Amino acid sequence: MNIIKTKLKKLYSKFIIWSQKKIKANQRSKEENIKTCVSICRKLIKHESSKFVIAPISGKKYIKNKELGLFVILDGGKVSITNHVYHYDIFLDLKEWDSVVRMYDARTEKEVQVYENEIKSQIEVSLSTILTKVSENNLVI
Repeated sequence: MNIIKTKLKKLYSKFIIWSQKKIKANQRSKEENIKTCVSICRKLIKHESSKFVIAPISGKKYIKNKELGLFVILDGGKVSITNHVYHYDIFLDLKEWDSVVRMYDARTEKEVQVYENEIKSQIEVSLSTILTKVSENNLVI
């Protein structure tokens, strides 16, 4: 009877060790996928030919890069990467998600500032042109 107990304990111990190794291997694989996904997002956000769109109702954020043929959708902790051949859905931890969203927001804010400055510069030129025309016609306002 003691021999059977000993054998069962050893078998149980081996099973526990084996299952923990499997779990750790899966976690490492998941962590590598997350790191790769964050790296892809970071490089696409920094890439000059990337285009950015934000859906106002759903809150999804899109990155489109025609040059590289990649599309990325950021949606509530999930990143979807597509290139017409493969598609990956990767769920990010809160820390990585915040990092990617912060980079995305910074880049889109930078582009919006460029647009605003361009618009404002055109308005200033238009206003000065109007002032010049008014001054030439000696109109009193």
